[in-house]
Amino acid sequence: MSAAILERPTLWQRLRPVFSGFDLLLMLGVLLLAAGGLVTMYSVGFDHGTRFVDHGRNMLLGLGLLFLVAQVPPQRLLQLAVPLYALGVALLVATLLFGITKKGATRWLNVGIVIQPSEMLKIATPLMVAWWFHRREGLARRSDFAVAWALVLLPFLLVAKQPDLGTGLLILSAGLYVIFFAGLRWRLILPVLVAGVVGIGALIATEDRICAPGVDWPLLHGYQQTRVCTLLDPSKDPLGKGFHTIQGMIAIGSGGTTGKGFMKGTQTHLEFIPERTTDFVFAAFSEEFGLAGTLSLLLGFSFLILRGLLIAAEAPTTFARLLAAAISMSFFTYAFVNIGMVSGILPVVGVPLPFISYGGTAMVTLGLSLGMLMSIARSRRLMQS
Repeated sequence: MSAAILERPTLWQRLRPVFSGFDLLLMLGVLLLAAGGLVTMYSVGFDHGTRFVDHGRNMLLGLGLLFLVAQVPPQRLLQLAVPLYALGVALLVATLLFGITKKGATRWLNVGIVIQPSEMLKIATPLMVAWWFHRREGLARRSDFAVAWALVLLPFLLVAKQPDLGTGLLILSAGLYVIFFAGLRWRLILPVLVAGVVGIGALIATEDRICAPGVDWPLLHGYQQTRVCTLLDPSKDPLGKGFHTIQGMIAIGSGGTTGKGFMKGTQTHLEFIPERTTDFVFAAFSEEFGLAGTLSLLLGFSFLILRGLLIAAEAPTTFARLLAAAISMSFFTYAFVNIGMVSGILPVVGVPLPFISYGGTAMVTLGLSLGMLMSIARSRRLMQS
């Protein structure tokens, strides 16, 4: 009996608490998409320096963060919501006042190392809004929704001021998802959707006039106006502003049903696709794997989103439910915006395709988000056990 007491635990016995309660279906979806990202990066980045190796390293970093954050209980995440949001907004204000400007945009801040504070708000904003509605569980009134809107609009406007409309829209959408799942009524949503459809129709109908030289739009920077006009008719400047969109659509169409094959994409490897390892990686993916590969990728994202929403539905608290739902729908926003801009149905903005696009910062954000989602799933499973 004394020998049994002194017996050293095995490695699995030591690691078991780390993996206990993990949602295996969520992890399966993550690993399948990560594998697809590595295969894609090997092809599109083989002559692009160390992109494939770096992408693999970034994925390992993201997975490491996923496992670490998954150990943090949702109650602790709730306590971190206000400090993270306050710190993120303070850094955005500091960026506005003292930030580093590159290519006309002030998005970076030197705090010993150069950081991009807007990335923090992709996570801090839904955390904060979920915290707000958790405090008012069952008692949310119109004034509470108004405060939630203010919490979302503050970082959005600060980021849009940099200007970085792409990141700003991601922050805005993450916060709005929390507000929607907190009980925002459809009678308030439908007028906005109708106004959006009418506005898009008006843009298309008056494209020749509003996109004429010398016409300035209010509230938008010149480059943002150019992106919208390029979306409406990229053929007006096929070798300039419209080049990205045209080449992306050509690559997607040339893939056909089954694609040209791994490492055989001509648009990709003859370097017609700009930013083929980052923003326009979907065009390269579609060219090599075709409609079949594209549908598989979309099914992978759909599985991840639906699994996340199921975790949200089973979450034990209002905070966990709202946060899990917002994180899950954020994957939809990333995928929809990236694929939409590459396909020519949305303006070109700097939004990466999760798991597929190259980028260390994006992978860190992805790992943190998935870690919080896994933490919520674990808390439910551990409570049941």
